[in-house]
Amino acid sequence: MIDEIDRRILNALQVDASQTNAELAAAVHVSPPTCLRRVKQLRESGVIQRQVAIVAPEKVGPSLTALVEISLDIQAAERMTEFEALVAGEAAVLQCYRVAPGPDFVLVIQVADMPAYNALAHRLFASHANVRNVKAYFSTFRSKFETRVAL
Repeated sequence: MIDEIDRRILNALQVDASQTNAELAAAVHVSPPTCLRRVKQLRESGVIQRQVAIVAPEKVGPSLTALVEISLDIQAAERMTEFEALVAGEAAVLQCYRVAPGPDFVLVIQVADMPAYNALAHRLFASHANVRNVKAYFSTFRSKFETRVAL
C-alpha cells in the first residue's frame, strides 16, 4: 500500500509530472535516489498508469464536448464488453464508464463540431443493433476540469 511519502510524490506529480527527479525529491523532502526508487515502484505496481500532456482543446481548433448516455437492449456481460470494445477504438471517445442505475454507459466525447458528432453518432450508435437509447448533452462552458485524484 502507499504511504505518506508516496502520497506526497503522487500529489506533486499530478500537479506537474514534467519536473526532474531532483526537483521532485526536493518538493517532497526525500533524497533523489529514494524518490527515483519510489517513482519506479509506483510505475511498476500500476499506481502511476502513465504520464501525459494535457492539451487545451480550444487552443488546437474548434471542439465540441458531448456527455452521452447509452442504454443497450441486451445487458449481458459479453454485449457490454462488445460495446466497450467498439467505443475503445474511437479516438473521439475520451472516457467510457459503466454506470448504474439509469443508462448502461456514460461517454465523454470530444469532436470538432456538430457534423463530426453526427457522423460519430451514426457510426457508433445508430448502426449498432444493441444500442436502444442515446441521450447527448453538449457542453456550453467548462467551469472545472481536473485530472488529479485526491489522496
